[in-house]
Amino acid sequence: MDAASRDHYVEALRKASAHIRALTADQAARALERPIAIVGMGCRFPGGANDPERFWTLLERGGDAVAEIPVDRLDLDRWWSADPDAPGHIYVREAALIDDVRSFDPAFFRITPAEAEALDPQQRLLLEVSWEAFEDAAIDVRRLAGSRTGVFIGLSNYDYIQAHVHSGDPARITAYSGTGVMFSTAAGRLSYFYDLRGPCITLDTACSSSLVALDAAITALRQRDCDVALAGGVSLMLSPDSSVALCKVKALAADGRSRAFDDAATGYGRGEGCGLVVLRRLSDAVRDGDLIHGVLAGSAVNHDGRSNGLTAPNGLAQQAVLRSALADAGLTPDRIDYVEAHGTGTQLGDPIEFGALDAVFGDRPRAQGLKLGSVKTNIAHTEAAAGIAGVIKAVLAIRHRTLPPSLHFDTPNRHIDWARSTLSVVATATAWPETDHDPAVGVSSFGLSGTNAHVIVTAAPVSERAPPRLASPMSCRCRPPPPLR
Repeated sequence: MDAASRDHYVEALRKASAHIRALTADQAARALERPIAIVGMGCRFPGGANDPERFWTLLERGGDAVAEIPVDRLDLDRWWSADPDAPGHIYVREAALIDDVRSFDPAFFRITPAEAEALDPQQRLLLEVSWEAFEDAAIDVRRLAGSRTGVFIGLSNYDYIQAHVHSGDPARITAYSGTGVMFSTAAGRLSYFYDLRGPCITLDTACSSSLVALDAAITALRQRDCDVALAGGVSLMLSPDSSVALCKVKALAADGRSRAFDDAATGYGRGEGCGLVVLRRLSDAVRDGDLIHGVLAGSAVNHDGRSNGLTAPNGLAQQAVLRSALADAGLTPDRIDYVEAHGTGTQLGDPIEFGALDAVFGDRPRAQGLKLGSVKTNIAHTEAAAGIAGVIKAVLAIRHRTLPPSLHFDTPNRHIDWARSTLSVVATATAWPETDHDPAVGVSSFGLSGTNAHVIVTAAPVSERAPPRLASPMSCRCRPPPPLR
């Protein structure tokens, strides 16, 4: 961002601040205390989407990041079978993987090579992406030391535990094996490295983990348990075990692609990713002149309760979490222009999710019908990182005033009454709907565990779009890693 653009942005923010100062103290408190500002973002997603700008490039052009799985990642020569009924095998040869999960500079993060080898690559990725998110927020991490900064991480993949601690080879277990793979240390290691003193929590609610972590961060900031929060999630595929388990229940699409709301949907494709956002109370961000990417206006979390099965979705519970998030944001359903759906692409889940969305958002003129899409069609289902991927997509879509295409939507699901509904899937890149209100997006993430989350994302409180990443004199330059055994 050049100096002129930055000055223009800061001037717009100054004018917004002047408007806020003109309000009464009570009005200003109500207007700014509950919304949460996103002041930094970092990500690693498939298809070379190693930062938010490249992620947007992938989304805008309708990129499909699913490709053949390298044999050395899941030992496919041993486990693959074209027969979906073959016991103990993987029938999928494609997934959306991050380009390189091995490169890591342990010295940069003050970790010895011996400890780094025992460190779950998911924790390595969290360290790298957290640094990039703080850079994006123009925060000198040295000033965070001793601060009430919270860390909220969604994590559910246990592949590295299976490959190492439970490998059956005692020689592979070292003094660092426990802390290298424990879920608790995924968040704890970040707080330790940056010397952060706020809440520090790793959450596992399966596919909804990162969005539940984001909800927890929002709550902590509102309650003033912390003044800055780092929130998001990570998921990597490092062992065949979880893929074998998913194939046993035929949860995966044979071609590795998620076909949200399409009639050909037969399961979801697996993907990898890590996404983190830096959050502050909007009042603090405006006061300090932060460059704001977007605003988290409201959120909600609930559970399916006793439905048709532990892993079966519950449409009434989904309706409830949508309504709760809208109430938390103080918005009516007609204020939402687009929903980044959970949209895994299953014959059971898609019609249930569509029905819940229609019940909440469907009562509007057809010309102002709600638009739907799913980032899973681009980068597959990144599981514990899926929710934060949807949030980052929402922020970027609002910034660019464009709805990127939801892929693989060729034949609408026959179990959905499309003719009656005012909801539609964004199958091609579309300009933002013309409305008399600021853009607003709902992001859903529903966990296999039954835990549902929904977050409302709105535009930054200025007319200027958020800037690209700012260069920082402190950058993480990764050197060749220790061998990953």
